[in-house]
Amino acid sequence: MIHPAPRVLATDLPAHLDRPVSVSGWVHALRLMSAMQFVVLRDHTGQVQITHRRDGGPLEALLDSLTPESAVRITGRVVAAPQVKLGGLELVPESVEVLSLAETPLPIDDRTGPERRADWRFLDVRRRAAAGLVFAVQTTFEQALREYAMGQGCTEMHTPKLMGTASESGAEVFELKYFDRSAYLAQSPQFYKQMAVAAGVDRVFEIGPVFRAEPSFTSRHMTEFTGLDVELSWIDDVEEVMAFEERMLAHAIGKVVEVHGERIWEVFGVEPVVPQLPFPRLTMAEAQSVLRAEGWDPEGGKQDLDPEGERRLAAHVRERFGHEFVFVTHYPAAIRPFYHKRPEGRPDLTLSFDLLWQGLEVTTGAQREHRSQVLLAQAAEKGMSAEPMREYLDVFRFGCPPHGGFGAGLARLLMVLLGLDSIRDAVFLFRGPHRLTP
Repeated sequence: MIHPAPRVLATDLPAHLDRPVSVSGWVHALRLMSAMQFVVLRDHTGQVQITHRRDGGPLEALLDSLTPESAVRITGRVVAAPQVKLGGLELVPESVEVLSLAETPLPIDDRTGPERRADWRFLDVRRRAAAGLVFAVQTTFEQALREYAMGQGCTEMHTPKLMGTASESGAEVFELKYFDRSAYLAQSPQFYKQMAVAAGVDRVFEIGPVFRAEPSFTSRHMTEFTGLDVELSWIDDVEEVMAFEERMLAHAIGKVVEVHGERIWEVFGVEPVVPQLPFPRLTMAEAQSVLRAEGWDPEGGKQDLDPEGERRLAAHVRERFGHEFVFVTHYPAAIRPFYHKRPEGRPDLTLSFDLLWQGLEVTTGAQREHRSQVLLAQAAEKGMSAEPMREYLDVFRFGCPPHGGFGAGLARLLMVLLGLDSIRDAVFLFRGPHRLTP
């Protein structure tokens, strides 16, 4: 049995000039002319042109039989070809093996709209270099987040995604049948992170699935996404949490710039920049004062920032501080969960924050209230019954350390980092109110 030469990736072909190689990939384009046959083959690293002069032989017939997106293995010799735009070289074939012939016509092309492309996502990803780069960046980014967390003494946890009671208020959760009773998909690992630090696991983090039953149809929302969550115990104040996050993000972005910076510029026209530390901080009161002075007037006198307010604040921070990030702190207690700690003497505020990146909220965090009786009082203040939260509240009855943490969506971070128009392009398979397939 004759074995083909070892596979060589398209990006590595310049190192194999005048040598026989085997390339494997998909047929990207065909130009079958009267005297010559040209095939552009694509793998996950790039493209190469295969050039064959017609001679009436079996190789000619094989090349004529190819269809776009067929999976093939082609063995031949790499030769210099300055006239070829794809790297100034070409492959002169000696054998062609059709591994899987693609049907025609293809269900999508370059003019296909986003919904149809989502139906055929595997083809969409395969055909677009940008999509493949997203996942390469995601891998580096996620690895760097873990690297930083573990370097800071964090333990990675894997918390349940099936819950016996709905988390927090019970809103925006998916209910499902669990044997003879109902269960709920976790919309956050929040309570389990707090349980872990109460269990003596000093610092914890998790990168895992999160589910939100939000009927949102925006470019930044999904019903299932990968969340980054961190919880730190024995803290003195919420500033420690913000300092941890800004250093973590700066480390991860730095790794992405180091590994993918040039390619990101080539594909997306975006130059990722490692942010300066520390990030600017504005209280919510300060942020709203700045925005109202510039004419921002949300409906109903909202205590929170709407998308327009976030964008305007980003412009202000960019002009004033020259920075793409800003922590907005001290949110009103009325719009924050009952378990957020409140400043001494200011029960109307919370020691909480959102992190905005280029005008988009990417993180919510806070110092948690760790004292059992205060938690009970704050829950009652919001009209919440203690009984459904009994197991959660039990965590604080037997000595819980001061702690705080944050949660962020990985896809939303990637969306901003790469300048993507929609969060759909930052994930392999999107889940939204009207999409459960493929």
